[in-house]
Amino acid sequence: MPEYTADQIQVLEGLEAVRRRPGMYIGGTDQAALHHMVYEVVDNAVDEAMAGRCEHIEIVLHKDRSVSVIDDGAGIPVGIQKQTGLPALTVVMTKLHAGGKFGGGGYKVSGGLHGVGVSAVNALSEWFESTVKRDGKIYRQRFERGVPATDVEVIGKAKKGDTGTIQRFRYDETIFDDEAEYRYETLVQRFREMAFLNRGLKIRLIDERPAEPKEIGFYFEGGVSSFVRYLTKNRTPFHDPVHIERNYGDTMVEAAIQYTDGYSESVFAFANTINTPDGGTHLTGLRSAITRCVNDYARKQNFLKDKDANFSGDDTREGLTAIISVKLVDPQFESQTKVKLLNNEVRNQVESAVSEAFSEWMEGNPREAKKIIDKCMTSARARAAARKARDLVIRKSALESMTLPGKLADCSERDPARSELYIVEGDSAGGSAKSGRDRQFQAILPIKGKILNVEKARLDKALGNREIQALITALGTGIGDQFNLDNLRYHRVLIMTDADVDGSHIRTLLLTLFFRYMEPLISAGHLYIAQPPLYLITAGKEKHYVYTEAEKERVLARFVGKKTHVQRYKGLGEMNPEQLWET
Repeated sequence: MPEYTADQIQVLEGLEAVRRRPGMYIGGTDQAALHHMVYEVVDNAVDEAMAGRCEHIEIVLHKDRSVSVIDDGAGIPVGIQKQTGLPALTVVMTKLHAGGKFGGGGYKVSGGLHGVGVSAVNALSEWFESTVKRDGKIYRQRFERGVPATDVEVIGKAKKGDTGTIQRFRYDETIFDDEAEYRYETLVQRFREMAFLNRGLKIRLIDERPAEPKEIGFYFEGGVSSFVRYLTKNRTPFHDPVHIERNYGDTMVEAAIQYTDGYSESVFAFANTINTPDGGTHLTGLRSAITRCVNDYARKQNFLKDKDANFSGDDTREGLTAIISVKLVDPQFESQTKVKLLNNEVRNQVESAVSEAFSEWMEGNPREAKKIIDKCMTSARARAAARKARDLVIRKSALESMTLPGKLADCSERDPARSELYIVEGDSAGGSAKSGRDRQFQAILPIKGKILNVEKARLDKALGNREIQALITALGTGIGDQFNLDNLRYHRVLIMTDADVDGSHIRTLLLTLFFRYMEPLISAGHLYIAQPPLYLITAGKEKHYVYTEAEKERVLARFVGKKTHVQRYKGLGEMNPEQLWET
């Protein structure tokens, strides 16, 4: 286990620009950036775990907007750092690019690669308190907006062998968006991932903010294979996860692969425990290895004849759930927010590890391997059928571009940036919506019944559904790998369904379609959900539209003793055009 001392803290530059340009360091000032603050501090504790010095991490969301991150690692060094003449704790907390993560020394592998993590969080916090247990003493230093408010002080004695760090901070409200707040569910998802990726590490999250505090703990012995089992718990797997682990010098490659009866691909890539949503060389290596292994096996076993084309990458990944996790000394990311891994050598290492292990597994498990090949063959046939169906829909859309779907009530505005499309449930709602809309820029498309659940059907079947065809034609974008956002006819697409169980189901089915086959529509911010009211409460000349039962009770309490009328909307069709326009 490498030692971690003040001499191993290196300083590369100062901390001036963080408060002026937070986006450069944590990706913005929105809710995602707020969570990134927590992740940066927790990443430091995880680095201690990867170095073999930490077994427990606890994160607490306090009522006063502050967050505590507690670990039982070695504790941040407090000795004088030679380069600056300052205590190492002060250097780590106030100097950008300071830490034991550059060069040799304190960490071989680190998630907080840029070293901006904790100092950037300090700069963007109203206050930050660091408490360190080390060398038999307890040290503390307080900072305000990145500036030391106290020296490093000894505040007590630590028990023999008791070490660790407690970082508590409150983000600066003047920097972050007004609506930004910590979401318990978002943090749960991230810390579950961290526990999966660090076998044997115990992570506990406590939320003290609600009247009844919430708490959850994570501990997984199975590593990434446990992760894959968790992801496929609602599917029927063809086999147990194939676990792969290889070391190449200081680089560790860990992967788990499992095929299920699903139709979509769920592959997640991590570098030094950090999720890389845009993938990178490790993901490319995994995908190419799987495609090659499956094709080689299919040819060797004569499932694919000489005249047959190879399976495409999409064919070999239908129903695939996989995790690829690499831990390396010098990761190169595309940006400060670490969304894509760029190290070229990692692709070859991952490809080699996965090819060797997965080929060996297929040879040793012919029954399960045949299930995978059969799925690839069915996928290839369905993809060809989907291509024909999609081309037909595209040709039909082109021919009908002057006469869009009959039930579409289009708007007169021709500039997509000024146009809105409301997708409504059934003809009765469509009638009210058509009467209540502004014809200049609002278009209405009624959807009849519940559309096909595309999570349980391939694209070729989805394209045979009339409601989906009408939607594709109305949007003008195409679908799947032929989707083109530039052709979108409306820049605001709003799902407006009834405020009941059926309405929620229809909305979920539409969201699934958009997520699976028109995802850029979501990521570009063009998709919205319109929330219809549950009740209209009338008291004299006052009207109040309310959206929940609790809100109804609050409004009625204001009019105790007065004559009130409560109208319950079972569906949008019950609302007259004027009411629909008002809400």
